[in-house]
Amino acid sequence: MAGWAALRAGKGQGRPPIMPRIALYAGSFDPVTNGHIDVVRHAAKLADKLVIAIGVHPGKAPLFTPDERLAMLEETCAPIAREAKCELSCITFSDLVVAAAKRTGATLLIRGLRDATDFDYEMQMAGMNETMAPGVQSVFLPASPAARPITATLVRQIAGMGGDVSAFVPASVAVRLKKKFSAKL
Repeated sequence: MAGWAALRAGKGQGRPPIMPRIALYAGSFDPVTNGHIDVVRHAAKLADKLVIAIGVHPGKAPLFTPDERLAMLEETCAPIAREAKCELSCITFSDLVVAAAKRTGATLLIRGLRDATDFDYEMQMAGMNETMAPGVQSVFLPASPAARPITATLVRQIAGMGGDVSAFVPASVAVRLKKKFSAKL
């Protein structure tokens, strides 16, 4: 163990210190689902710092504001990151994911995969991202079986029609969804 500690500190064999692994996990997170939480749980074990980045696009009309989504992410993901001893940061961005990765110093792009359709799409995105930012590597994390069918779109639809989404989102998010849709009635 002393040898590893010396290498991380940049001592011995003339090697530079090992850089912290910074990973960026981007999405709309509208709302945060148990699928997102599943990815965060795995990603926090791989990185020294995890940056969760909410994509904000002027042409889209999300259910939750960026500030509400930031609050949901911080309240649901901070305990997971703490347990994994991973630093957590939640941000918004309105440009390319690779630009956000460069700004935050991330060298890993975390992508969750539910099925073969996700895989095909994410492989295309990984190729494009690698061309634009060769120093940023895509990392695919397969969803746990219980999280595979969950999508934020389906959660919004079910909640909007008065359905129970408690199996698909953290409890605090279920409360926010109920409030959001009761206010629309």
